[in-house]
Amino acid sequence: MKRKSSILSLLLIVGVAIFSTSCSSKLKPLTQNNFNVTPSPLETVGNQIPVTINGTFPEKWFNKNATVTITPILRYASGEIAGTPYSYQGENISGNRITISQNRGGNFSMNSSFPYTPEMQSSELYLRFDGRIKNKRSNLPDLKVADGVIATSALADVATTSPSVAPDGFQRIIQDAQEANIMFVIQQANLRQSELNKRDMAEWKRRVEEAFNDPRQNVNVEVSAYASPDGGLSLNERLAAERERNTSKYLESELSRRKIDTDVYAHYTAQDWDGFRQLVSASNLQDKELILRVLEMYPDSETREREIKNISYVFEELAGTILPQLRRSRIIANIEIIGKSDDEIMTAWKQNPKELSVEELLYASTLTNDETQKESIYQYVTANFSNDYRGWNNIGTMFFKRGDYAKAKQSFDHAAQVNPSAPEVNMNKALFAIMDNDLNSANELLGRSAGAAGLDEAMGLLNLFQGNYNQAVGAYGQSKSNNAGLAQLLVRDYNRAKQTLEAVENPDAITAYLLAVIASRTNNFNEVASNLRTAIGRDRSIATKALNDLEFAKYRTNQEFMSIVR
Repeated sequence: MKRKSSILSLLLIVGVAIFSTSCSSKLKPLTQNNFNVTPSPLETVGNQIPVTINGTFPEKWFNKNATVTITPILRYASGEIAGTPYSYQGENISGNRITISQNRGGNFSMNSSFPYTPEMQSSELYLRFDGRIKNKRSNLPDLKVADGVIATSALADVATTSPSVAPDGFQRIIQDAQEANIMFVIQQANLRQSELNKRDMAEWKRRVEEAFNDPRQNVNVEVSAYASPDGGLSLNERLAAERERNTSKYLESELSRRKIDTDVYAHYTAQDWDGFRQLVSASNLQDKELILRVLEMYPDSETREREIKNISYVFEELAGTILPQLRRSRIIANIEIIGKSDDEIMTAWKQNPKELSVEELLYASTLTNDETQKESIYQYVTANFSNDYRGWNNIGTMFFKRGDYAKAKQSFDHAAQVNPSAPEVNMNKALFAIMDNDLNSANELLGRSAGAAGLDEAMGLLNLFQGNYNQAVGAYGQSKSNNAGLAQLLVRDYNRAKQTLEAVENPDAITAYLLAVIASRTNNFNEVASNLRTAIGRDRSIATKALNDLEFAKYRTNQEFMSIVR
């Protein structure tokens, strides 16, 4: 009997041990109290949903032989998406996971990010646990830790950003000049026949006559006579004046003979030190730096001349190569070429576009608000000036604005084949990269877009998508657009954002919606209601968006709000 009792006691002890071992082989579910989510609710930054989850493993919770992997899961109506998993291990496990003490427990932090889609606005953040003790899985249920996503930053819109139009080079008045030189012998002012019969003089006279007889050109003549800076100031003063007088008299005679009635403006320079400096700088003279230093050190003409002559071996070379080039009369025909008027250009476009240059055609596109006519001009340019990237680029901007992105992309790609370095083309291709959420490519393309019209707005858009809101505000400057107002809203400059949005030239549903968000954040329900009515009037789908938007969650018990969004 006594032996039987001992056996029963032993079995009881073994049973308790087995039961204890069995109980300790399982991991208990954690609760929401063990986790803190930032931000909560979640909020988009650019086009991502970043989240930080801080958690605690309680004392005695983490089995020494356990491994636990925690994965953030964002659930929404049509599915779920997994974030970055983090793995932890008990003290008896070897590996690269983070080790957690069984007795003390431990704190941990997980960072994750989800690419945003509109469906995620109504969503829930869960944690999924894969817990194992000696490879035996513990049944740990998913744990909900946060509700919903504030997606205001995702209202940044590529479609409302203006693509870059390549400019025309049309000039109503083009300044042209025809120039010739009459050279003189040292210390003389008489005009030599050999100089007057030179080819450049004959060409100069021909060009002046041509300009005078063309009703679209105006011409006047300028004479600048010089003496070289050697020989003394008084001598050079007399020589330069006489050279100017003889040259002017000759030109007046030649113009009169050709019946050219135009003004002749004349002046002279006694000592042409500026010309001397330029010629020396461009020469291969030995010790030219020494000569240039003398010019800098001595502003007085006589001292300069004396110091340069003192460098005898240099002055000899100057006298043979530099100084003769300064003994001259420079004659310039200043010509204005007057282009077609706006009316003449548009008449030519309608009646005979072959009369127009590519610059005039591109300029013609700026003279009409008729989108059909503008597109026709660009089509004509691409057909007749196919090696000019501007036609392809500019017609692409029209496709882009009306939402025909396939044609727009094709046009921009064609423009890039013609001129891959064109800043406007690179900016427009960057807009497509942003649209595809390829922000690295967009950044690279915008780096090659210096000088493109609209670059600041494109940079503002890229910064919005990257979550760099302060940089976006700076890039937009004084721009009045939805995206500019959104950037200001996201840095909580609500007064400025409101002023910007109220000044948008062609407000749409999103303009009013953003004003409603500002009103909600500043607790002005009357303006929330007014702006939501306007937004829904412009786009009925805004009602569902507003109903699900956590920006307006505090009004879901307000009857007027509910009547607006339903």
